[in-house]
Amino acid sequence: MENNRRNFLKTAGLSGLSLVAASPFSAYASTTKELETIGEQASKIRSQVFNMSGYAAPKLDVVRVGFVGIGNRGMGAVERLNQIEGVEIKALCDLRPERVNLALKKIEANGHRPQLYSGSADAWKKLCERTDLDLIYIVTPWALHTPIAVFSMNHGKHVCVEVPAAKTLEECWQLIETSERTKKHCMMTENCCYDFTELLTLNMARHGFFGEIAHCEAAYIHNLQELVFSKEHFYQMWELEEMYKRTGNLYPTHGLGPVCQVLNINRGDQMDYLVSMSSNDFVLGNLAKELAAKDDFYKPYVGKPFNGNMSTTTIRTKKGKTIMVQYDVSSPRPYSRIQLVSGTKGVALKYPEPARYSTGHEWMNEKEIKELEEKYMPPIVKKMGDIAKNVGGHGGMDFLMDWRTIDCLRNGLPLDQDVYDAALWSSVGPLSAWSVAHRSNSIDVPDFTGGAWQKNKPVDISMSKGGTTQAKV
Repeated sequence: MENNRRNFLKTAGLSGLSLVAASPFSAYASTTKELETIGEQASKIRSQVFNMSGYAAPKLDVVRVGFVGIGNRGMGAVERLNQIEGVEIKALCDLRPERVNLALKKIEANGHRPQLYSGSADAWKKLCERTDLDLIYIVTPWALHTPIAVFSMNHGKHVCVEVPAAKTLEECWQLIETSERTKKHCMMTENCCYDFTELLTLNMARHGFFGEIAHCEAAYIHNLQELVFSKEHFYQMWELEEMYKRTGNLYPTHGLGPVCQVLNINRGDQMDYLVSMSSNDFVLGNLAKELAAKDDFYKPYVGKPFNGNMSTTTIRTKKGKTIMVQYDVSSPRPYSRIQLVSGTKGVALKYPEPARYSTGHEWMNEKEIKELEEKYMPPIVKKMGDIAKNVGGHGGMDFLMDWRTIDCLRNGLPLDQDVYDAALWSSVGPLSAWSVAHRSNSIDVPDFTGGAWQKNKPVDISMSKGGTTQAKV
């Protein structure tokens, strides 16, 4: 089956499409007809393989974890899992010895005695090959997400991988092939799905507050000018390189993930096709010139074709719903993921905060919103919300995500995000690049579930099972 799938990738042009990520304005080899049949052919092949949606792996009394990548977000992940019952941190890996040593100091008081890996670009392979690990937690630069995830699953490990899980469509399929064949979870750690407002909105949707949802809007708008040019923040300037090697919506999942759950994408509905458009870059190129005039370190970045300031992608689903997703990390704008959910009976809008709700021409007042929150607050927030806020991590959503993941693994429950979510949400990146490079023509979105979206069950936030794992706080 794996060979058949790889042959399909070649004949259908998916391997060619993956190259768009590296050279978005280069000629594309596949024909329009091939693009139009991607979803249909993929579904025929996908119907023959194991469905990971709703899959519950055998229970793990103790989840033995190895971390690969202990930079900015990786260190936070180590500290969070250090505070969850039933977790044994057995291995830490980073290129820099000082990072693994610092992580060790943060967790050894809780009895963790991990083996340390560093100094070699492929040290992570030795970690993943160990036979005493259940879960590999990947927090590396984007280019390593899929290679490490695939290698880990092939060596019998479940995977938590940072966003985006894949940079190309071929990588999306690699994740799916491997997860299905090995029956190992591949969860993209999309923390924004566990933000309290997003969870509230999801529960409201489940209980019909919005009626029939027709349209959602999402985004990742975050001014990162200083950080992407910082010599210390993104090790070896990897994110700045991403900004000129590709174009389109490079980081779609923070806003997209929560609204996909609200719309039951992959679980009752599916993306059909998308259109994407990007502005030119009016910021990063100029900033590179200004910095290079003062510091020769930045001269290699002068004249690079940086991604445009704003990328806007519109998606239509099989059931006729629409989604708008924006991406802008270089404009001096306040942070926003938009998070608009619009239905036939009501609407919610998170940004600018505080979140607002309405069933008519005007937003609800504070009293009405408080009553609404009390009525629809989901069980996971009632149980763990205060603890999560105390531990922290983007206001607590990071800890809530990690706690929920560990609790599901320990209780033998399906994870809230599966490999199809990881692939689909990440695929908007390379698909948007193709659309931008082709004068914003539409492109079909592959059905990574092989038609199973029509019967897959929605994400369960009722916590009717599980919830037994304690926090060490």
